[in-house]
Amino acid sequence: MKILTRYLAREIYFSVALVFAVLIMLFSFMDMIEELNDIGVGNYQLRDAFLYVVLIIPTHIYELFPLATLIGTIFAVVQMASNSELMIYRSSGASMQQMVFALLRIGLPLAILCFVFGEVIAPPSDHLAQTLSLKAKNANVTLKEFRSGVWAKDERSFVNIKNVLPDTTLEGVSIYEFDESYHLISIVAAQRASYVSKDRWMLKDVKQTLLSNQSAMINNQPQMKWHTTLNPRLLNVLILLPEKMSSRDLYQYTQHLRDNHQKTGRYEIAMWNKLVYPIAVLIMMLLALPFAAHNRREGGVSGKIFLGIVLGLSFHFGGRLFSNLGSLNDWQPMLSATAISWVYMSVALIMIWRSERR
Repeated sequence: MKILTRYLAREIYFSVALVFAVLIMLFSFMDMIEELNDIGVGNYQLRDAFLYVVLIIPTHIYELFPLATLIGTIFAVVQMASNSELMIYRSSGASMQQMVFALLRIGLPLAILCFVFGEVIAPPSDHLAQTLSLKAKNANVTLKEFRSGVWAKDERSFVNIKNVLPDTTLEGVSIYEFDESYHLISIVAAQRASYVSKDRWMLKDVKQTLLSNQSAMINNQPQMKWHTTLNPRLLNVLILLPEKMSSRDLYQYTQHLRDNHQKTGRYEIAMWNKLVYPIAVLIMMLLALPFAAHNRREGGVSGKIFLGIVLGLSFHFGGRLFSNLGSLNDWQPMLSATAISWVYMSVALIMIWRSERR
């Protein structure tokens, strides 16, 4: 039995690695095409684009882990079923329950590897990629984060931003503009700011104070255009999206928000997502097992792989849907993060039960 399990593990690991290689090459190719459009912006060159694409590969690996595991496992077990190898596995005395536990043991190293990528490798690699890319593209902008918010130097202006929302909307924007002699000439305070297009934001509920040597004039406006080299992508380098943070950093930041009486829902959901995401690898392996049954009657390898891709994508986008709904409606964070996993776990167990009853 151990020999058969090792053989099954070898086939699954090889198939998963093959799927990963194909998906990573595809995503890297698309990333490279996208980055080619930015070559020539500032000091951004081809080598910078190539380095950026390489540095975000760990993020792609982490995000693709459940999908690659599902497709790879389906490919392996269907191939083995078509060659009657699984029939030999079952005829040697292995029950369906034993096969399930064998798959879980095989999937455990993959789940651990997924956790390592999500916690240790992907977050700093992605942050470094964004930092190096934007440093080459935006040499005139510097950012620092303090308790009072984010401070940015943009040519002769200093900008303070209290909060950045998930949709890139800014809250509590203050702009201090200086002349060539470094004298303060205007202060603009806006409640909100929305990104309109390249180098242009729309400030809302604006209070503008114009300063001179003799007087100060206050001008209130419902909205005002703001031209700046700041953009959402640049701000996200400093203010990391919850999905890009490790669970440890998310826990610490959630505690910080709770101590300051701020909403923690989105960050708690992201933290639970990080913790349960490796378990999705095991669920995907269980979901692949019923595909080996009745191979000839229900279609070949290509059809089953296509169905696996559909299931994997629905798991990915379904998880995002539950997370966003939970964040918007203040649902219980752990339930919002684990709902899709419970659904697919139930689907996998039902499919295994039905395939065993046939």
